[in-house]
Amino acid sequence: MSSRSKSRLLSSKSSDAVVTEFVEQLGLIVEADGLPRIAGKIFGLLTIYGGPLSFAELSERLAISRGSVSTNTRLLEGLGIIVRVTRPGERQDFFKLAPDPFRRLLSRLAERTRRAQSVVDDARAALLPEWTDARRRLRALSAFYQAMGELSVTLAGKLNDEP
Repeated sequence: MSSRSKSRLLSSKSSDAVVTEFVEQLGLIVEADGLPRIAGKIFGLLTIYGGPLSFAELSERLAISRGSVSTNTRLLEGLGIIVRVTRPGERQDFFKLAPDPFRRLLSRLAERTRRAQSVVDDARAALLPEWTDARRRLRALSAFYQAMGELSVTLAGKLNDEP
């Protein structure tokens, strides 16, 4: 199905259905990247609405337990994607997208690739010279990580996040 056909299909759906589909799909994407699906759903909901959404609203809108909200909001806070906020007179926590969440994701990716490149370079330097095939593969892996890190930094600099 072409992207134009998908756009027409989405525009024929109600806004609630579009939001639900987006939240579900982002949950699957985030899960494929190694994080909990619920974290992706919370991220998706806050990407759409911006926030702040209360702890109870997240639980109710996503039909998930309060424990899941607690666990996954802590994870997303730790990643710098969302922030916890309070409201005067309210006893519960509220969450909203952090400033520049997408740039933060790219910055974290750049940092992880720098660490990975360092591990690869250290292993390559420690191998005996006669390990030529392994050293060649490690050199290629190091170049991959270097390129990923550079691209992440460049892309982060180009983003104009507006949560």
